[in-house]
Amino acid sequence: MKRIAIVGKIGSGKTFVSLSFGLPVFNADLEVSKIYKKDKNFFKKLKKILPNYIKSFPIDKRELQETILKNSNNLKKITNLIHPVVRKKMLLFLKKNKNKKGVILDIPLYFENKINKKSDVIVFVESKQKEINRRLQKRSYYNKKLLERFKKIQLKSNLKRKKSNYIIKNNFKPKIVINGVKALKRKIFSNDK
Repeated sequence: MKRIAIVGKIGSGKTFVSLSFGLPVFNADLEVSKIYKKDKNFFKKLKKILPNYIKSFPIDKRELQETILKNSNNLKKITNLIHPVVRKKMLLFLKKNKNKKGVILDIPLYFENKINKKSDVIVFVESKQKEINRRLQKRSYYNKKLLERFKKIQLKSNLKRKKSNYIIKNNFKPKIVINGVKALKRKIFSNDK
């Protein structure tokens, strides 16, 4: 099983690229959302470390945003608590899909959380910053300050790019991106028998 990690800037279109491969996808952001909505045990732990901020279950995204904006240390507390839970879910996903030809890892903090393995195939999604900004501003939960806090905990894009095996340009034209992914998939699996 090939592990293909999709990396890039926030808003660069990593999820679209991930889904375009047609392989099982582990989407860390989606898993985090599920944990906030369904994991009462996680809620209790979060409430314990942030009693002045976290009030209700399911955990409200806006409540979390306020928590992070009021104190930048809160982001570290939240990530330290959630990452082991997400990692466990990723390991279950990998076990479940061990007989597949390949899997996609759509994990924003892939390098930062040292999830990368030497044998992983790393694909960097390159997009124009102007286009990224335009798309990010359309998101219902867009907050510039919050975005800056998240960027601070991420590895710089040029370093992610350097560590990648492949680069795929995303011009946000679905047909072009899908064709690019198909060609890339052929390249990645060309050595396989």
